[in-house]
Amino acid sequence: MAVKVGIIGLGMMGRTHYEAYENIKDAQVVAVSDTNPKRAEGDLSGTGGNVLSGGISRLPMDRIKGAQNFRDLIAMSDVDVIDVCVPTTRHLEVATAALAAGKHVVCEKPLARTLAEGERIAAAAQSSKGFFMPAMVMRFWPQWVWLKKAVAERRYGRVRGATFRRVANMPRGWYEDGSASGGAALDLHIHDVDFVYHLFGKPKALLASGYSKTSGELDHVCAQYFYDGPDAPQLVATEGGWCMSDGFGFRMQYTVNFENATAEFDLAKEKPLLLTQNGKTEPVTCEPGAGYEPELRYFINCVKTGERPSVVTAQDGVESLRLIEAERESARSGKIVTL
Repeated sequence: MAVKVGIIGLGMMGRTHYEAYENIKDAQVVAVSDTNPKRAEGDLSGTGGNVLSGGISRLPMDRIKGAQNFRDLIAMSDVDVIDVCVPTTRHLEVATAALAAGKHVVCEKPLARTLAEGERIAAAAQSSKGFFMPAMVMRFWPQWVWLKKAVAERRYGRVRGATFRRVANMPRGWYEDGSASGGAALDLHIHDVDFVYHLFGKPKALLASGYSKTSGELDHVCAQYFYDGPDAPQLVATEGGWCMSDGFGFRMQYTVNFENATAEFDLAKEKPLLLTQNGKTEPVTCEPGAGYEPELRYFINCVKTGERPSVVTAQDGVESLRLIEAERESARSGKIVTL
């Protein structure tokens, strides 16, 4: 029997998640909610995003219930999983209400607008009978899954240096209001911050610099992370922001230098992942597509099997918020922040 899903929030990510569920045989979207009455009735025309374009514009409302009030959806007895895709400032209210109702909850990144709110969600998840998972999609993106395994297995020796870059022109709508989105540091750059944490653990310290464009928050940031130990990487750095000129588009890249090879990923390339070793550069074949479908398939499987999610946890979501707040502090002070 399929796990029944209700999606709260039908903007870019709500639509993206709906399309992913359509390809997951063990999941069925049975309800949606949005404060916009047009979207609550299944009309998704006009939604778009950095990574995916086009897509479905109208939901099959003959088999999906629509609601404008998210609490009405949470109260539906036939909904097993609540998928939270509302703006970041509403994550605390919506996620904790769903957890309190005993639902399984997957929540879009970032976990919350502030570290304190993230800790409250994590505490609610700890005491809930339902499972909870923050949707840190890079942990499920095929070429990034490959990188995690290569690092963990020391397939090419230890990592000497790693750089991650994610930049774009500013998205429209509520993202432009830093009090809601947290700026690019929180909304966009957090993907790479989380993946650095996923690969190497918590750094001993970091140094960041950046600036605001229009949001009033950190809209472009470069950060360096410092690790201890003889096997620790010697250089780990990230760049993230949405300050590029209109029309620039979206870039998502990494370069990881192992002792015996160099891996380079660029989303814009026809063959996005290349590996250079022994004087040769060759493409690496991974599963096709983005990370949204594997991410949601994993969570649905956890619900079906009764196995609590471990690839990414509520505490992981909290730690990524902690790192972002440390970057903000460093960018303001110009000093290294110890963690």
